[in-house]
Amino acid sequence: MLQSLDVSRLKLYDADPKVLQAFSNSSVEFIVGIGNEYLQDMADPVKAQNWVQQHLQPYLAQTKITCISVGNEVFMSNDTQIWSNLLPAMKMVHNTLVNLGLDKQVIVTTAHPFTIIGNSFPPSSGTFRQDIIEYMHAILDFHSQTKSPFLINAYPFFAYKDSPDKISLDYVLFQPNEGMTDPNTNLHYDNMLYAQVDAVYSAIKAIGHTDVEVKISETGWPSKGDPTEVGSTLQNAELYHSNLLKRIQQKQGTPAKPSVPIDVYVFALFNENLKPGPTSERNYGLFYPDGTPVFNIGLQGNLPGIIYSSASNINALSTFSLVISVLAYLIHA
Repeated sequence: MLQSLDVSRLKLYDADPKVLQAFSNSSVEFIVGIGNEYLQDMADPVKAQNWVQQHLQPYLAQTKITCISVGNEVFMSNDTQIWSNLLPAMKMVHNTLVNLGLDKQVIVTTAHPFTIIGNSFPPSSGTFRQDIIEYMHAILDFHSQTKSPFLINAYPFFAYKDSPDKISLDYVLFQPNEGMTDPNTNLHYDNMLYAQVDAVYSAIKAIGHTDVEVKISETGWPSKGDPTEVGSTLQNAELYHSNLLKRIQQKQGTPAKPSVPIDVYVFALFNENLKPGPTSERNYGLFYPDGTPVFNIGLQGNLPGIIYSSASNINALSTFSLVISVLAYLIHA
């Protein structure tokens, strides 16, 4: 299916050996994850080395694993102990890669929720939450030293859902709109996602760094939701993803970083029928489990045994092959 989609990069939330083996000798690059429940263990040099040697090293010769994401949205939790465990775990995993001679091949980072930003408007005034400033200082020092990216999970859907009377739907869906102009920089924004990214850049600059690149490790829009989840419709999901793909194809940068094409992972490859929470949580997928697309944005893949009558959309997707990154949430069978 992924070959037919011409997908070049995937992110996993674990390092499932069956998945990594399945992609041996393919051109797909992987980000693999270490769960939050393992952060304390990863601060231990023996346990970190065991993880790398068991879950990473055996597959590197055949499978392109380029990044380890240590933890996911740690600062979404109220558990300050896990906050304290994050950076030591990142450092120890990186040190393990250095000791094994793998640090030039595999980088180490972590993915943050957008809620780490305390103020995001206007984008030039972006700042981190005060309660995590000391952690952000140290984490950004690590990124600067190791030349690794700062990953953010950004969902304009959440902002719109919470304030549909104040936020323009066209603005969050990349549709034609008046947009907004940052009064401090006079930079014009015609969509919220780019404004969010630049707010993160501003927050990073506010604590002394201009040498760390921001990448979007998750974004997406649900095709279905509860009645209270305003905007969670099939039409809006199709517009968000199709318009985003057009921007990616154009290799656009944000207004504050016009020369840096925005790097985006789309969440998620499949709908997740067992995921808890509101209805939207089970409907972020680009595809149903049988491989048929949830909506039409030019993505037509093939699962074994499934034949599509038209190949036109498959051929059209080849223009996105180097720039689209589909984030796959794979559940153990």
